[in-house]
This record gives sequence, C-alpha cells and structure tokens, in this order.
Amino acid sequence: MKIGCPREIKPQEFRVGMTPNAAREAVAHGHEVLIETGAGVGSGFEDADYVEAGATILATAEEIFATADMIVKVKEPQAGERKMLREGQVLFTYLHLAPDPDQTRDLLDSGCTAIAYETVTDDRGGLPLLAPMSEVAGRLAPQVGAWTLQKANGGRGVLMGGVPGVGPARVLVIGGGVVGTHAARIAAGMGADVTVLDRSLPRMRYLDDVFGGLFKTGFSSAGYTAELVEQADMVIGAVLIPGAAAPKLVSRDQLATMKPGAALVDVAIDQGGCFETSRPTTHQDPIYDVDGIMHYCVANMPGAVARTSTIALGNATMPFMLDLANKGWRKACQDDPHLLDGLNVHAGQLTYYAVGRALGIDVVSPAKIVKG
Repeated sequence: MKIGCPREIKPQEFRVGMTPNAAREAVAHGHEVLIETGAGVGSGFEDADYVEAGATILATAEEIFATADMIVKVKEPQAGERKMLREGQVLFTYLHLAPDPDQTRDLLDSGCTAIAYETVTDDRGGLPLLAPMSEVAGRLAPQVGAWTLQKANGGRGVLMGGVPGVGPARVLVIGGGVVGTHAARIAAGMGADVTVLDRSLPRMRYLDDVFGGLFKTGFSSAGYTAELVEQADMVIGAVLIPGAAAPKLVSRDQLATMKPGAALVDVAIDQGGCFETSRPTTHQDPIYDVDGIMHYCVANMPGAVARTSTIALGNATMPFMLDLANKGWRKACQDDPHLLDGLNVHAGQLTYYAVGRALGIDVVSPAKIVKG
C-alpha cells in the first residue's frame, strides 16, 4: 500500500502524522511511504531522517493526495485538503466531526473512508489514540492557564502556588478522565488548591485512592459546579463524550458571577467546547476576553510541544496504521471491532451515531458497511 503523510497546514500545528520510526516499520512491512517535504520539521524530524527510514519525499501535498492509498495525518483535513480526497482513499487522523458540519459534508462528498483516531476504542472502554494527546493537553492546561492568569495577559495576577502568607490559586477541573486527572496532578504540583468534578462515583473513589488527597473531588451537579465556578481563579474544562459534541457546563450568565480576570481553559474545544462562550483559538492568538473572563481555547494544544506529542501519538497509532495497510481497511476493521469503532465515514455514508445525532444526519451501521 502507498501511505502518504502531508505536512500539517492548520495554523501553528507543528506535529506530523508519521515519525521516521513509523515510516521504517511500514517500509519493513512492504509498503511505500510518501512524505511531503518539510512535514516533520516542526517536530524535529528532517527529510533525511525519513529517507534513511526508506520513505520517499514528495514536493507537494497535491502529489501526496494524488498518489497515496491511505493518508495519515494529525489534525482534521482543512478545506483545501478535503478537496483532494477521493473515492476509495483511506483517511486516518483526528476528525472531531460532531461540531464541524462543513468538514462532515466534504468528507461525505469525497467518497473516502475516514477513520477517526478519537473514536477508536480498546477492550477496557478507553480511547487509546486519544489518550496520549489527552495526557499532553491535560498536563499543558494548568501551564497555559497559569500564563493566562498573569496580569499582563488580562488575568487576575494570581500565582498558582501562592507564597507564604498568600493563598494559592483555586483551580476547578470539570471532568475526571484522562485530561482532568493529568490537569489536576500538574495544577496540584504547582501548589494550587484543586478540585476535580465528575459524575462517576467509582472514578472519584479511584482518584481519591490513587492520589491520596493531592486534590479534592466532588460530584458534578449543576448547583455545585456553579458554586465552585464562582470561587475559582481558573476553570479547566476536561469533559468528553466520545465522538459527540461537548456539553455546555458553564453558561455566559455565569461569567458575571466569576472573579474578574479568572481564566477558563477549554480542553474540549475540539468537540465544540464545554463553556458557552468558547470559540477556537490558535497558539498565535490563544486568549480572548468575554465579560472580563479570560478564555484559552486553542484547538490543538499538544501542537505546542510538537516533538513530545508526535512521538507519543506515533507510538499509539502505528499498530493500527500497520493493520490498515497490511490488511486493507475492511479486513482490519472486521478483525478488530475497536478499530471499527473509529470508522466515521465511508463512501458518502456517515457511520458514527454520535456525529449523526449532533448534525441531524442519517447513519448507517458500521458493522453493515464493513460486511460489504
């Protein structure tokens, strides 16, 4: 199979869909790997590294899309890239379709087979291709939130850990999954007073048992959430409903109850965001002010630490990428129901129910599709 990896063109996205190690593995399995020139530079990989791994360097994305049987990326294809997709081509990348009707429509029109990293599952109910980036984003969230809190950036001017005689920042993390757990660990490590809200009592027991009081936990009811939002210097939105639009957990009206200059960090922005006032931003222009509350809503947070993120993502995606290349997408999905969960679009048909509900589009069962 010809596997193509174009350079990412989303603003301030420095990751790359294939590492040289992944390219080497694919070549060792008998596949041809095509890399757009400069694709890995933002992650510290030169064209020569890919050539040494056995890949071929092509000059343009147009050549990659025209030649490859499977496109491997990081971020969702941008409008210009979607025009280059074709019927029968496999796209393997993050998609986040639920809040993105334009992308969904373009993928359906292209006739391609699109498999989304974020909806591939494992036998423990986890999301193995989302987890590495959730870990990175969770660990980054308190770091960028602390920066947002600095007075020069419009924030309250509160130091996360305080100093003797001055209390620490109060940080509220909404969601106790992978993102929330890592965010809470880092925020607490910075000395902040941290509370994690979740709706799963077993998850809260786990957090209490494992982290031994490093941070507090609470049940995420609307009333208790509103109470803690009012007290917080920083709120980190870390909720996830796999493949679906994120629920709105903080309304615009609630901003008036918050401390002026408080920071909202929305890690769920890829799925539409969990604050009513959230809108995607970029690393180049990451924060904005609504009613005196500072919002950090960068849609590709892990891109800020591109080398770490690329290697972590490549470690997770490589076995699935090889399965798709070795067997073809249909046989790979037949053999692995967890990979089948990643199938979102095939030949003009939507195959993921949460996206269909969010966008009002009819859905065809992926099991039916994969049988041919």
